[in-house]
Amino acid sequence: MNVKYKNPSKRILIVDDHPMMRTGLAQLIGNEPDLMVAAEADTAGQAIDLVAKLKFDLALLDISLPDKNGLELIKDLRSLRPELAILVVSMHDEMIYAERVLRAGGRGYIMKQEGGQKFLKAIRQVLAGQIYVSENMSSRIMEMFSGRQPEHSSSPVQKLSDREFEVFQLVGSGVGTRAIAEQLHLSVKTVEVHRANIKSKLGLKSATELMRFAVRWVDSQGQTPKLG
Repeated sequence: MNVKYKNPSKRILIVDDHPMMRTGLAQLIGNEPDLMVAAEADTAGQAIDLVAKLKFDLALLDISLPDKNGLELIKDLRSLRPELAILVVSMHDEMIYAERVLRAGGRGYIMKQEGGQKFLKAIRQVLAGQIYVSENMSSRIMEMFSGRQPEHSSSPVQKLSDREFEVFQLVGSGVGTRAIAEQLHLSVKTVEVHRANIKSKLGLKSATELMRFAVRWVDSQGQTPKLG
């Protein structure tokens, strides 16, 4: 955790467990006269502590952190500071995550492979009170905010609630029901209910089918959810 005390026009908190990513973002932002990185954190716990103690205009955060699901962190930060703007910077597919981020209270979503100018555009757009997503996501987001679901969903996984999605990811990573319950601070019975709902929404008939489907999906995303 690194805290810097200055008098910035816009104070930014970077939350990412990859030091090189934090350094790159800090250098990019540090070159802008109207922006500054006021603090950095590499865990959700550190981010919550910082936001509780200090004032920030914007939090840049990764959706995958070692100690907490990023969607839950967004909700926690918004509960602490409703005025805090949050921009997610992630390597994961925006078609799966961007809508969830906005529903959780985030104001934007940008992929890590984007260039520096796009990052700065996203930062300033979110600071201005607007939403930032890629052009490909814009029409889908408009439909979501109008109360309509997009006619064509790119993945049945989008049917899952945020908690079901979290359980689904852990199932696909080979985590058992009891371990999922411990990780998410839920009862085993609650996890079993989520698993049943996931099977129903995805049209799967058995626990084996759920496991196979989840493993293939996690492999296709090139990710493994981090456990605390």
